[in-house]
Amino acid sequence: MKNKETNAHVPDSRKSVRILGIESSCDETAASVVENGRVILSDVVYSQIALHAPYGGVVPEIASRSHIEKVDAVVTLALEQAGLSLSGLDAVAVTQGPGLVGALLVGVSYAKGLAFALGKPLVAVNHIAGHISSNYLAHPGLNPPFLCLVVSGGHSHLVEVKDTGYRLIGGTQDDAAGEAFDKAARVLGLPYPGGPNLDLLAEQGDPSAFTLPMPHPAGPYDYSFSGLKTAFINLVHRLRQRGEAFSQADLSAVFRDTVVRHLCDGAIRACRDNGFKTLALAGGVSANSLLRRRLAERCEAEGIAFYLPPLALSGDNAAMVASAAYYQLSKGDVAGLDLNADPALSLVYAEDQPVDF
Repeated sequence: MKNKETNAHVPDSRKSVRILGIESSCDETAASVVENGRVILSDVVYSQIALHAPYGGVVPEIASRSHIEKVDAVVTLALEQAGLSLSGLDAVAVTQGPGLVGALLVGVSYAKGLAFALGKPLVAVNHIAGHISSNYLAHPGLNPPFLCLVVSGGHSHLVEVKDTGYRLIGGTQDDAAGEAFDKAARVLGLPYPGGPNLDLLAEQGDPSAFTLPMPHPAGPYDYSFSGLKTAFINLVHRLRQRGEAFSQADLSAVFRDTVVRHLCDGAIRACRDNGFKTLALAGGVSANSLLRRRLAERCEAEGIAFYLPPLALSGDNAAMVASAAYYQLSKGDVAGLDLNADPALSLVYAEDQPVDF
């Protein structure tokens, strides 16, 4: 439960505020200490890729068990790298959702216990807000308002970022872009993690070798990847059934190009129609090499300022959680010890008071 009725936890703008962030929404156990929402003092990520690779995807039970085993060591290392003791923290932040419920519960339970023992504020962070905030860490001069394209394994959103909160102006109507990339990679027999490996292979392929239909969702700023994914699967099956020779690199390039065009078209259209002069990119799929290049080119042509996080902050990490938490804390937005994980948490915040960026 969030408490927005008191300013008791609002940080003094004259002092450095150091927040410990904890992230465990999927298959990375991460902890980070961030100062004033912008400066990373430490950033530790334990990846579970090797654990899930034999299964071709994330196994929730394995992910949860690994978080339990690693979270304390990861937090300890983050504090050591920051040169801080627990008493040097001003708050503890944790991802509340969305994500895998078992994985989220590990981080939430650990953060609640730590905040209670230290007598420090507990801040519950939306995972999507965290991804958006990764850009604050990479670009100290970036401030709202701006539009952010958040693209990951489970989300494809166009979010208006204001100093009072967030407004969802468009998103996927079915599958997310990251999930579509992973499915296409599995169809081609590429190793886990599928999306990044498809991206690497696509660099060697011809995006005009085949044609896939462009999605046409109902909303002008919405996305759809289910039909595109099905069309790709059918294309691969037809080629195999006919015994036709084909290049995996070409197929990867065709699929990647179609997904990226769809993402870019929606984002640029939203900027044009709504007068956005700044566009940011965030989420795990922001590491896709073609998406980074293509969106930068489109923004330059349109006169739109473009921001994106470095690759190290594109995936799930705790620095983004601590950064988002700083701005929530500045509004007195803290959680109680009855906080629970919410695997379907929506990015909806009350627009009651501005945040001092």
